[in-house]
Amino acid sequence: MRTALVIGTGLIGTSAALALVSRGVTVHLADHDTAQARTAAALGAGTDAAPEGTVDLCVVAVPPAHVAATLAGAMRAGAARAYLDVASVKGGPRRELEALGLDLTAYIGTHPMSGRERSGPLAATADLFEGRPWVLTPTPATDTEVLNVALELVALCRAVPVVMDADAHDRAVALVSHMPHLVSSMVAARLEHAEESAVRLCGQGIRDVTRIAASEPGMWIDILSANPGPVADLLSAVSADLDETVQALRSLQSGDDAKRRSGADGVETMLRRGNAGQSRVPGKHGAAPAAYEIVAVLISDQPGELARIFADAGAAGVNVEDVRIEHATGQQAGFVQLMVQPAAAPKLAASLRERGWSMRQ
Repeated sequence: MRTALVIGTGLIGTSAALALVSRGVTVHLADHDTAQARTAAALGAGTDAAPEGTVDLCVVAVPPAHVAATLAGAMRAGAARAYLDVASVKGGPRRELEALGLDLTAYIGTHPMSGRERSGPLAATADLFEGRPWVLTPTPATDTEVLNVALELVALCRAVPVVMDADAHDRAVALVSHMPHLVSSMVAARLEHAEESAVRLCGQGIRDVTRIAASEPGMWIDILSANPGPVADLLSAVSADLDETVQALRSLQSGDDAKRRSGADGVETMLRRGNAGQSRVPGKHGAAPAAYEIVAVLISDQPGELARIFADAGAAGVNVEDVRIEHATGQQAGFVQLMVQPAAAPKLAASLRERGWSMRQ
């Protein structure tokens, strides 16, 4: 691939363009908001000048509701030899293209499973897709060369290709992305009018649950409008679980011992089901989930402290598998939770103590 046209210069489109430019591809940028395309170009994502001829690949990175119309316009103009979109739903746009009577041999639907709470070109990074799954949904009509170009794009963005049926993809993202976002928003909504004294007690747990609720609502309206059925089905199942859990908690309030035991059993069943589901979430680099030991280190909120603790962990010869920061309420300090292989935890803790770090017991 030598040339590409990216239509839509939001987070995903600009990030893909930045990755392609960094690999030597000439990228042309287009957007209905010309100022946004100029911003992406100024960031080094390519040029906002129109290509002079046919490009190797056209990447359509617009909201799902506009994918089919945008692709149809590009195809009828003969803009590229291969076309793909990066929308978060796949079945609907494909059916819209079929209804328009377009030749879909040059098209493949794709979806990079990566993103951020922020949107727009200023949030884009060339490494956004590195190590992340990138779903490809070819049909029997998809030309082999088009599939190869899509795989080349995935490789240039250093993502991991995953081939799926379009409708199976939409059911899957409803489960792992769309439904969780709404549930996160529902939990966060409980905080909107909560007393300030209660909000001040927010810890890492509520931050973890509500993090994705900070995303742009307009973007999510576009996504959910394109995949409402599977999301509604899942929320209906969650609603049933909520009803059962509410009833179990009400039973725990009862003065009847049998009802309290039944309530406790109901709550425990839900918690254990949660354990079982969480254990299936893939671990590092998509591998099987691993159990890590947490080494919690007290750290002050000063420049260079994180760099110093990572350097000291490296000097101890221990690989940090993951990290979280737990901020202390009302203090310029907190705990850094270093997640390491269980066998390495005692060694790391001892080494950090020797270097003057305070550990949480």
